[in-house]
Amino acid sequence: MLIFTIMKQIREYLERLAPLSEQDWQIFSSKLIKREFPKKRVILKAGQIENHLSFMETGIVRYYIPKDDNDLTFTFAFENTFISAYDSFLTRSPSTYQIQSLTVTTLWSLTYQDLQDIYRDTEIGQTIGRFASEAIFLTKAKRELSLLNDTAEQRYLNLFTEQPHLIRQIPLKYIASYIGITPQGLSRIRRRIT
Repeated sequence: MLIFTIMKQIREYLERLAPLSEQDWQIFSSKLIKREFPKKRVILKAGQIENHLSFMETGIVRYYIPKDDNDLTFTFAFENTFISAYDSFLTRSPSTYQIQSLTVTTLWSLTYQDLQDIYRDTEIGQTIGRFASEAIFLTKAKRELSLLNDTAEQRYLNLFTEQPHLIRQIPLKYIASYIGITPQGLSRIRRRIT
Protein backbone atom coordinates (compact mmCIF):
# COMPACT_ATOMS: atom_id res chain seq x y z
CA MET A 1 0.00 0.00 0.00
CA LEU A 2 2.82 2.40 0.90
CA ILE A 3 4.59 1.90 -2.42
CA PHE A 4 1.32 2.66 -4.24
CA THR A 5 0.94 5.90 -2.25
CA ILE A 6 4.51 6.96 -3.02
CA MET A 7 4.16 6.17 -6.73
CA LYS A 8 0.90 8.13 -6.77
CA GLN A 9 2.69 11.07 -5.12
CA ILE A 10 5.50 10.96 -7.70
CA ARG A 11 3.02 10.70 -10.56
CA GLU A 12 1.01 13.66 -9.23
CA TYR A 13 4.21 15.68 -8.94
CA LEU A 14 5.17 14.87 -12.52
CA GLU A 15 1.67 15.54 -13.82
CA ARG A 16 1.90 19.05 -12.41
CA LEU A 17 4.67 19.46 -14.97
CA ALA A 18 2.92 17.73 -17.89
CA PRO A 19 0.18 15.13 -18.43
CA LEU A 20 1.39 11.52 -18.49
CA SER A 21 -0.16 8.78 -20.57
CA GLU A 22 -0.58 5.44 -18.82
CA GLN A 23 2.03 3.91 -21.14
CA ASP A 24 4.58 6.66 -20.40
CA TRP A 25 3.93 6.32 -16.66
CA GLN A 26 4.44 2.54 -16.83
CA ILE A 27 7.79 2.98 -18.60
CA PHE A 28 8.88 5.77 -16.23
CA SER A 29 7.79 4.08 -13.00
CA SER A 30 9.32 0.74 -13.98
CA LYS A 31 12.74 2.40 -14.05
CA LEU A 32 12.53 3.98 -10.57
CA ILE A 33 14.84 2.51 -7.95
CA LYS A 34 14.15 3.11 -4.28
CA ARG A 35 17.28 4.04 -2.33
CA GLU A 36 17.30 4.63 1.42
CA PHE A 37 20.05 6.28 3.43
CA PRO A 38 20.50 6.62 7.19
CA LYS A 39 21.25 9.96 8.80
CA LYS A 40 24.71 11.38 7.97
CA ARG A 41 25.45 9.00 5.10
CA VAL A 42 27.45 10.24 2.12
CA ILE A 43 25.24 9.57 -0.90
CA LEU A 44 27.83 10.71 -3.45
CA LYS A 45 31.54 11.19 -2.76
CA ALA A 46 33.75 13.74 -4.46
CA GLY A 47 35.55 11.99 -7.30
CA GLN A 48 32.61 9.71 -8.14
CA ILE A 49 30.52 10.12 -11.26
CA GLU A 50 26.86 10.85 -10.44
CA ASN A 51 24.74 8.13 -11.96
CA HIS A 52 21.34 9.12 -10.55
CA LEU A 53 18.70 11.76 -10.96
CA SER A 54 16.52 11.33 -7.88
CA PHE A 55 13.21 12.49 -6.50
CA MET A 56 13.48 12.89 -2.73
CA GLU A 57 10.46 11.36 -1.01
CA THR A 58 11.65 12.17 2.51
CA GLY A 59 14.71 13.66 4.10
CA ILE A 60 17.14 16.54 3.98
CA VAL A 61 20.46 16.46 2.14
CA ARG A 62 23.32 18.89 1.90
CA TYR A 63 25.74 19.50 -0.93
CA TYR A 64 29.24 20.39 0.21
CA ILE A 65 32.89 20.64 -0.69
CA PRO A 66 34.92 18.62 1.83
CA LYS A 67 37.73 20.57 3.48
CA ASP A 68 40.19 19.56 6.19
CA ASP A 69 39.16 22.27 8.63
CA ASN A 70 35.53 23.07 7.67
CA ASP A 71 33.36 21.68 4.91
CA LEU A 72 31.82 24.30 2.62
CA THR A 73 28.07 23.65 2.49
CA PHE A 74 26.58 25.32 -0.55
CA THR A 75 23.03 24.04 -0.71
CA PHE A 76 20.36 21.96 0.98
CA ALA A 77 17.58 19.95 -0.62
CA PHE A 78 14.32 18.94 0.98
CA GLU A 79 11.60 16.39 0.31
CA ASN A 80 9.56 16.53 -2.90
CA THR A 81 12.43 17.92 -4.96
CA PHE A 82 14.85 16.51 -7.50
CA ILE A 83 18.42 16.01 -6.37
CA SER A 84 21.59 15.14 -8.24
CA ALA A 85 25.16 16.25 -8.73
CA TYR A 86 23.68 17.28 -12.03
CA ASP A 87 26.83 18.65 -13.63
CA SER A 88 28.55 15.29 -13.06
CA PHE A 89 25.41 13.44 -14.17
CA LEU A 90 25.28 15.31 -17.49
CA THR A 91 28.99 15.35 -18.31
CA ARG A 92 29.75 11.85 -16.94
CA SER A 93 32.75 13.35 -15.14
CA PRO A 94 33.73 13.04 -11.46
CA SER A 95 31.90 15.26 -9.01
CA THR A 96 33.93 17.95 -7.23
CA TYR A 97 31.57 17.91 -4.23
CA GLN A 98 29.66 15.52 -2.04
CA ILE A 99 26.02 14.92 -1.17
CA GLN A 100 25.15 13.78 2.35
CA SER A 101 21.89 12.82 4.05
CA LEU A 102 21.28 14.92 7.16
CA THR A 103 18.24 12.88 8.13
CA VAL A 104 16.96 9.46 7.15
CA THR A 105 16.41 9.94 3.42
CA THR A 106 14.41 8.05 0.80
CA LEU A 107 15.15 8.65 -2.87
CA TRP A 108 13.45 7.35 -6.00
CA SER A 109 16.18 7.32 -8.61
CA LEU A 110 16.70 6.92 -12.31
CA THR A 111 20.11 5.92 -13.62
CA TYR A 112 21.69 7.91 -16.39
CA GLN A 113 21.04 5.11 -18.88
CA ASP A 114 17.44 4.65 -17.74
CA LEU A 115 16.82 8.38 -18.24
CA GLN A 116 18.23 8.13 -21.76
CA ASP A 117 15.84 5.23 -22.40
CA ILE A 118 12.90 7.29 -21.08
CA TYR A 119 13.89 10.16 -23.35
CA ARG A 120 13.93 7.79 -26.31
CA ASP A 121 10.90 5.61 -25.50
CA THR A 122 8.27 8.01 -24.15
CA GLU A 123 6.46 11.07 -25.40
CA ILE A 124 6.81 12.85 -22.07
CA GLY A 125 10.44 11.96 -21.23
CA GLN A 126 11.99 15.06 -22.75
CA THR A 127 9.50 17.29 -20.93
CA ILE A 128 10.14 15.64 -17.56
CA GLY A 129 13.89 15.88 -18.08
CA ARG A 130 13.62 19.52 -19.01
CA PHE A 131 11.51 20.36 -15.94
CA ALA A 132 13.84 18.46 -13.62
CA SER A 133 16.89 20.26 -15.00
CA GLU A 134 15.07 23.60 -14.89
CA ALA A 135 14.18 23.03 -11.23
CA ILE A 136 17.81 22.27 -10.39
CA PHE A 137 18.97 25.31 -12.39
CA LEU A 138 16.48 27.66 -10.70
CA THR A 139 17.59 26.49 -7.26
CA LYS A 140 21.22 27.20 -8.17
CA ALA A 141 20.40 30.60 -9.69
CA LYS A 142 18.39 31.60 -6.62
CA ARG A 143 21.31 30.63 -4.39
CA GLU A 144 23.83 32.58 -6.47
CA LEU A 145 21.66 35.70 -6.51
CA SER A 146 21.14 35.43 -2.76
CA LEU A 147 24.91 35.29 -2.21
CA LEU A 148 25.33 38.43 -4.32
CA ASN A 149 22.37 40.45 -3.05
CA ASP A 150 21.37 39.36 0.45
CA THR A 151 23.03 39.75 3.82
CA ALA A 152 23.87 36.64 5.83
CA GLU A 153 20.91 37.46 8.08
CA GLN A 154 18.55 37.64 5.10
CA ARG A 155 19.88 34.32 3.73
CA TYR A 156 19.19 32.75 7.15
CA LEU A 157 15.70 34.24 7.29
CA ASN A 158 14.97 33.05 3.74
CA LEU A 159 15.99 29.50 4.58
CA PHE A 160 13.96 29.62 7.79
CA THR A 161 10.91 30.99 5.94
CA GLU A 162 11.10 28.40 3.15
CA GLN A 163 11.50 25.33 5.37
CA PRO A 164 10.66 26.27 8.99
CA HIS A 165 9.75 22.77 10.11
CA LEU A 166 12.83 21.19 8.55
CA ILE A 167 15.57 23.71 9.25
CA ARG A 168 15.57 22.69 12.92
CA GLN A 169 16.99 19.33 11.81
CA ILE A 170 20.08 20.90 10.20
CA PRO A 171 23.14 21.33 12.42
CA LEU A 172 23.96 25.02 12.94
CA LYS A 173 27.52 24.60 11.62
CA TYR A 174 26.08 23.58 8.22
CA ILE A 175 23.64 26.49 8.19
CA ALA A 176 26.47 28.89 9.07
CA SER A 177 28.60 27.50 6.23
CA TYR A 178 25.65 27.75 3.83
CA ILE A 179 25.02 31.42 4.57
CA GLY A 180 28.75 32.19 4.49
CA ILE A 181 29.53 33.00 8.12
CA THR A 182 31.02 31.37 11.20
CA PRO A 183 28.86 29.49 13.71
CA GLN A 184 29.50 32.37 16.16
CA GLY A 185 28.18 34.86 13.60
CA LEU A 186 25.07 32.73 13.16
CA SER A 187 24.56 32.68 16.93
CA ARG A 188 24.64 36.49 16.95
CA ILE A 189 22.07 36.64 14.13
CA ARG A 190 19.79 34.18 15.92
CA ARG A 191 20.00 36.19 19.17
CA ARG A 192 19.24 39.40 17.31
CA ILE A 193 16.11 38.10 15.54
CA THR A 194 14.56 36.19 18.45
